[in-house]
Amino acid sequence: MNVIDHVRDMAAAGLHSNLRLLSSLLLTMSTNNPELFSPSQKYQLLVYHADSLFHDKEYRNAVSKYTMALQQKKALSKTSKVRPSTGNSTSTPQSQCLPSEIEVKYKMAECYTMLKQDKDAIAILDGIPSRQRTPKINMMLANLYKKAGQERPSVTSYKEVLRQCPLALDAILGLLSLSVKGAEVASMTMNVIQTVPNLDWLSVWIKAYAFVHTGDNSRAINTICSLEKKSLLRDNVDLPGSLADLYFRAGDNKNSVLKFEQAQMLDPYLIKGMDVYGYLLAREGRLEDVENLGCRLFNISDQHAEPWVVSGCHSFYSKRYSRALYLGAKAIQLNSNSVQALLLKGAALRNMGRVQEAIIHFRETIRLAPCRLDCYEGLIECYLASNSIREAMVMANNVYKTLGANAQTLTLLATVCLEDPVTQEKAKTLLDKALNQRPDYIKAVVKKSRTA
Repeated sequence: MNVIDHVRDMAAAGLHSNLRLLSSLLLTMSTNNPELFSPSQKYQLLVYHADSLFHDKEYRNAVSKYTMALQQKKALSKTSKVRPSTGNSTSTPQSQCLPSEIEVKYKMAECYTMLKQDKDAIAILDGIPSRQRTPKINMMLANLYKKAGQERPSVTSYKEVLRQCPLALDAILGLLSLSVKGAEVASMTMNVIQTVPNLDWLSVWIKAYAFVHTGDNSRAINTICSLEKKSLLRDNVDLPGSLADLYFRAGDNKNSVLKFEQAQMLDPYLIKGMDVYGYLLAREGRLEDVENLGCRLFNISDQHAEPWVVSGCHSFYSKRYSRALYLGAKAIQLNSNSVQALLLKGAALRNMGRVQEAIIHFRETIRLAPCRLDCYEGLIECYLASNSIREAMVMANNVYKTLGANAQTLTLLATVCLEDPVTQEKAKTLLDKALNQRPDYIKAVVKKSRTA
């Protein structure tokens, strides 16, 4: 074995701190004596050193070393002559197994995403020929394209993931979120459903989440409830979590809280969705429960947005808006796509009188979650706070047409109509329709009482 073989073994063993120290010393030796290592060996050293930096979360430094490695690989490709290494007169066959250039580019893209440089991440992955893209490369590209609003290439990349891995459920959700029909998505999994035992539930699962992404909360709830009753899927934590979110979207906060509690019982370490749960508890005035939930989530992980949002909700409903603003901003740093974090920060900004900044945040939530009524409610409240009744009316009418005439959209439209004396009678009619649909809808009941 030569020294590069030892470096490779340490990398395989996960000895990152050891690898970082040794590879740094060896690279310095190589700089001082270019004849010491062959081009292929120097390429390997640069990749392994960059990997150790990546592990230490020094992403900018890692990108620099990965870039140097790719430059070295280019130089290596131009010559077939391999220089002999010191420390061993012969090189083992294993030492000629170079780190994949494709994998290096993927790691660079990961670094760029951690640095919030999505355009650079897309550029490096786009440079990989389509036929050489692995499923994880296509998945990252799909997510990056989606985030950038490039729907067509995102759909193409998600489909390519499914072509290679037909049970990639997150890719399925990605396609459904981009308005690809449920039937088309299901057709891409039909072969695996028919050939692999005990996957008959998958077509129903796809149907359920197709309803979720079209905003048909009622049918989504009924379909997921049917999945919960299947013996093989009973007590799966994701199903009550999804139901909790759907009940919340439908304005049924009581059942939403119950489902979140059920999900927590199934998985005490659950983080997903706990930001919404914390928000609901805070709205009910259960601030002690919110504080306890926040502490528990921080003990699980402080690298997710949810615990910061929960603590932010506690601050917001304690009327500590500056603190809520800080916690919301921290959550967004951890996850720029966290709708609940954006809503929290937007609400804090609005209550601090910074309405125009709040509007920017609420518009972003609508882009990320076009089927969530609370995103529109936040924006409309901003318009009303700045006396922009016309803009509020246009938005409320659009929501009414887009999400359909249900108790929530009727009440939202009525809320805006109440602000204009000319449309106050219309507001009463809208509230009556809302209460006919859902007599227990609290927001409609409260608004109706104020018109009496």
